[in-house]
Amino acid sequence: MEVNYLKKFAKWSLILVSLSAILLFSMSVATAIGPMAIPFDKALKIILHQIPFMDNFIPVQWEGLEESVIVQLRLPRVLSAVVVGVALSIAGVAFQCLFRNPMADPYVLGVASGAGFGAALAMVLRLGFSFFGAVYAIPLMASIGAISTVFLVYGIAKTGTELPILRLLLAGIAVSSFFSALISVMMTFAGEDLHAVYMWLLGGFSLSKWEYIYIATPTVIIGFIILYAFARDFNIILLGEEQAKQLGVEVEKVKKTVLMVASIVTAVAVSISGIIGFIGLIVPHIMRILVGPDHRILLPSSALTGASILVLCDTVARNIIRPLTLPTGIITTMLGCPFFIYLLKKTGKIRI
Repeated sequence: MEVNYLKKFAKWSLILVSLSAILLFSMSVATAIGPMAIPFDKALKIILHQIPFMDNFIPVQWEGLEESVIVQLRLPRVLSAVVVGVALSIAGVAFQCLFRNPMADPYVLGVASGAGFGAALAMVLRLGFSFFGAVYAIPLMASIGAISTVFLVYGIAKTGTELPILRLLLAGIAVSSFFSALISVMMTFAGEDLHAVYMWLLGGFSLSKWEYIYIATPTVIIGFIILYAFARDFNIILLGEEQAKQLGVEVEKVKKTVLMVASIVTAVAVSISGIIGFIGLIVPHIMRILVGPDHRILLPSSALTGASILVLCDTVARNIIRPLTLPTGIITTMLGCPFFIYLLKKTGKIRI
């Protein structure tokens, strides 16, 4: 028993170390590529130099302009992609487990449409909330819209002390459709702001700022810790709610806590990036194939993989048709759709 546990621990450790190295490599590539080309090794050293205490071990062998381009322009965008990739991936894992539905994604409760309505409202009304010199109107309104939508769906679906999954799903579809209609109304009256609203809805990181990262990162980290604490419960819930109850899992408590945490994590992600499709849907499936269905490894591996994929997709979006920048959501959808179809055809069914 102990030998098997040690083998599993060693295997999982190797997987996580490898995925962490891939993420660091992806970040270095993303910061190196651009109108001003910077060698990969130099970009990696500049990134590592920003880590506390690492600057003592990495001598400065680059120009100030190169460091400014990476630290002030490219790194905030890359780190935003990392935060959003982690958030959408872990939320996707949680929703697919609780709904026991391989088609569930982080936007299943209407978070995307609620956030879109909030962001559109901020743009059309040209709101400008600023704190400490940074303008937070769009992410703040998007967060309010997303979280309000979750509470609305939760209130509609709840029956007594229980939260039926089917009612929750149907309520999410209905509320999402309603807010999508409101977004269309807002776009009708957007005028010269129509392009900004449309580009935000497509998803991207052109508005990324360090201030947004400072706010979003702790929320996503706390959300990950809470969701990981339920990893064993997730494994049991996959057997069925009745069996999970018999095995001592407080299913209703788990559902309510996890749905709320996953929704808030998604709301934070959407507030800084707009609507990025397919990351939260595809990444959990990829990792189930590669590492198995155990959520103790599935959650962290999905977080790292989602971050790497979104960083690379954003790099493609920034550089594929220079000097123009495509919305990152377009790239994730263009890559996600064929891969999803490939998985469906290859396996015959999608695993959950």
